[in-house]
Amino acid sequence: MSPPPRTRAIRTAPVPPAPSVPSVPSVPSALGGPRSWAAGARAARLLRALRAVPGGHWDLVLAGGFLLLMAVERTGAADELHGGPPVALALSAAVAGPLAVRRTRPLAGYLVGAAALSVEALFVLPSPVSPYADLVGLYSLGLYAPRRRAWFGPFAALLGMAAYFADLGHDYPVIPAGVLFLWLLGWAVGYGTARRAEEREAARWRLRREVVAEERARLARELHDSVGHTLNVVLVQAGAARRLLDRDPERTRELLSGMEHTGRDALDDLDRVLGLLRRGDDGEYGDDGEGAAPQPGLADLERLAGRLGQAGPRVRVRIDPAARRVPRSLDVSAYRIVQEALTNTVKHAGARTVEVTVRCAGGRLAVEVCDDGRGAPAGYTPGRGLLGVAERVSMLGGRVEHGPIGSDGPGGPGGPEGPDGPGGFRLRAELPVP
Repeated sequence: MSPPPRTRAIRTAPVPPAPSVPSVPSVPSALGGPRSWAAGARAARLLRALRAVPGGHWDLVLAGGFLLLMAVERTGAADELHGGPPVALALSAAVAGPLAVRRTRPLAGYLVGAAALSVEALFVLPSPVSPYADLVGLYSLGLYAPRRRAWFGPFAALLGMAAYFADLGHDYPVIPAGVLFLWLLGWAVGYGTARRAEEREAARWRLRREVVAEERARLARELHDSVGHTLNVVLVQAGAARRLLDRDPERTRELLSGMEHTGRDALDDLDRVLGLLRRGDDGEYGDDGEGAAPQPGLADLERLAGRLGQAGPRVRVRIDPAARRVPRSLDVSAYRIVQEALTNTVKHAGARTVEVTVRCAGGRLAVEVCDDGRGAPAGYTPGRGLLGVAERVSMLGGRVEHGPIGSDGPGGPGGPEGPDGPGGFRLRAELPVP
């Protein structure tokens, strides 16, 4: 049996220790440690809890604190009280108790407290604590009472001060005047704070009403400009189709096809206006207020003119090439102005020819629509459409004028004629180009 193999020891060099790396303090420890973070979190939770306490509960604490101070003071001066401690404590409760309702019944509470203070000063013994409860009540009257009721405060304070200093005022006449000034100052601070809060609230309501009114006017203008126009065109096309149904079937088909396209445009415009109503509710539409269908612009005037020309007047459109490069807001507004002018022509003018001219020069976009129809009588009153045009132009900082051609309107006496002769109506709007 062979002996086991001899093991051989291997000597290794000692491994040098790794160089020490300076420790980086953690964020909580660098900022004061976990304890300071926990203390800050507890303070924040406590502050939120205190803010969640209803104001009426704090008023109960305030009334209870004043009553405790007055009870301690009355007990210490029991030997000097007229009528005994029970009467004095009852009056102290009548002075401090109304502070519990200083938010809900500020006038009634202050009158009760001031009357109790006067009785205490005249028939028991003036307390050095009661006037401060009266000061808090007077401040609360100015802060929480309605405007008319709050003005009872200065007169009640004057009577209370007269009763309180009835036996002391002749010795130190300056003290009653100074105390009265301080009390009236406290009432004025509360009254002024309340009035400023009322003004801010009224300003918020006015702004809200203005925003709602502007939004309603804008939606009404959009419906009138888009849906109202297309419906008028449909009616004109339907009337023409009825008259041509037996004589010219091919022309009737064209009119019916035009009515179909016009109706689809009306649905697109209605969908876009409904998108304005839904804007911001679910984020479906963008910040520009556009719905699913884009708004038309000057590039669509030719299509608009062709649609009207199927059954209405012949429309000639001339657009300056520079006018096609105006911002999108002006592009849409110019289209809507022309659309409204053409709608009025179809409804009221009985014109045969309409001329639409759009120019851009001198930093202004000029839109002019002239027809050779019946025009409008002198002293006419603009309807909703022209008022909407005026609102749109005013919002963009421009100006608009309209009236019969060759009368007292924009053309003036002996002014320019319409496209095919004298008479007619003209609308001209100028919009500044930013």
